[in-house]
Amino acid sequence: MEKAIAPHNIYAESTPNPATMKFVSNRYLVIDGQVYEYGLEDDLENSPLASKLLNFPFISKVFIASNFVTITKTDIIEWEDVIHQLRDFIGDFLNSNGVVIKKSSTEIEPELKKSTIATPKREVLEGIDAKIADILDEYIRPAVESDGGAIHFHSYDEGKVSVVLKGACSGCPSSTMTLKAGIENMLKEMLPGQINEVIAING
Repeated sequence: MEKAIAPHNIYAESTPNPATMKFVSNRYLVIDGQVYEYGLEDDLENSPLASKLLNFPFISKVFIASNFVTITKTDIIEWEDVIHQLRDFIGDFLNSNGVVIKKSSTEIEPELKKSTIATPKREVLEGIDAKIADILDEYIRPAVESDGGAIHFHSYDEGKVSVVLKGACSGCPSSTMTLKAGIENMLKEMLPGQINEVIAING
């Protein structure tokens, strides 16, 4: 007898960015460990879920990772007016076997297909670049994901670290403060004498 698969139960979480809301499932949406971000001008063929969500007139961006979807809205509506509608829509879509992501490429980070900002894959990094990427992945990324976003190492040049922010963290009013108070201080402490500042690039 086959074990019954639990249905997706969706709940909403606020994020530090007032323009975004995180919709979390009790099951994984993406199992390849990647993140996917889509805007109104992007090719949506690879994500039927993002395509459906961006049909809503008040949604401008959709970010998909592990077990959550982060939605960025426009200013034409308040979250309290649509949060239940979106929660029910996402739950119904997933529980009717709707496809979240059709496929991903092993040659390029999937989110890069939706962004003009190229970030190197971890396996090609060496030296201090690799050390910074490892610190971001181990200490920073979990906290950023809990806020409905993602962070990726972009580059290092003479003490200056550039990172790409996606999802709820992209354009977030508190992102700069978080970088200065958290990420920059941690990197300076763990890599003494090698880090001067951290710069955020919105992906």
